[in-house]
Amino acid sequence: MSEWKIRFGTAGTSDSFAAQGGKTSLDIPEYTAKMGLNAFEYQCGHGVRLGLDKAAKMAALAAPKDILFSVHAPYYISMSSLEEDKRLNSVNYLLQSAAVCRALGGQRVIFHSGSCGKQSREAALEKALDTLRRAQTALDEAGFSDITLCPETMGKIGQLGTLDEVLELCKVDERITPCIDFGHLNARTLGGIASKADYAAILDKVEAALGGARAKRFHVHFSRIEYSAGGEKRHWTFAETQFGPEPQPLMELLAEQGLEPVIICESAGTQAEDACTMQRLYGEARLRTTSQSGFARLPRPPLLGEVASRKR
Repeated sequence: MSEWKIRFGTAGTSDSFAAQGGKTSLDIPEYTAKMGLNAFEYQCGHGVRLGLDKAAKMAALAAPKDILFSVHAPYYISMSSLEEDKRLNSVNYLLQSAAVCRALGGQRVIFHSGSCGKQSREAALEKALDTLRRAQTALDEAGFSDITLCPETMGKIGQLGTLDEVLELCKVDERITPCIDFGHLNARTLGGIASKADYAAILDKVEAALGGARAKRFHVHFSRIEYSAGGEKRHWTFAETQFGPEPQPLMELLAEQGLEPVIICESAGTQAEDACTMQRLYGEARLRTTSQSGFARLPRPPLLGEVASRKR
């Protein structure tokens, strides 16, 4: 893989994948490149079913097109479960996901850490921290030390996955990197991302907690999400502007701060098209930022008082 850079891609395939003739997973690299994107998150939410041989073929097709794969681990992972066997099974699911990610030539496995259930948030977090320590050890022992685990911020209030909880999970090991789902955060805070300043506060908190590469090259999920009193209800497309959050302020901040996350769009059926919109918004913001910094390097014009003194 080439030098690290900001990337834009999709979670799974858009409706346009089949409309354009896509039939199997082997068609994903060509479709992704045709859309002008360079990242793809393979969805194993309902189980790790992609064979390693097929994953390797996908990797071979994607490499010349500079497409970076990531893998979303099964949804039924529960690192905070009251039942120990479910926590141990969660470690196995992460191992399976890591194997597929490696075969795809990818680097990151994204996962949901679980729910609080009938225990306090503090107790649930303690169980998740212990399970994540076991998972990282298991990955290292299995030869997957280069695969990065990415706990995701969650959209339902009852789920484990506030920004603070995810950042705490990331402190288990310096390799663990947050997946910041801004749609989820907006949903669980009942519309808490309403301005550029709200986005900036999130980025500042990540920087303060982790710093370094993880605060610059984190993972992003983004979509407009409808919510109710309990948080996340359903994902929508960028066309449904009655639902937030807005993508443009985030793209502006990423450009202004020189951040380089992998940005995965999770819109409902238009994720490739909406990822292209974010890529365009980022490009425009980056151009403005570059132009402004270029102007700043120009010699400043003399002040009126200086002009007058020179004339004398």
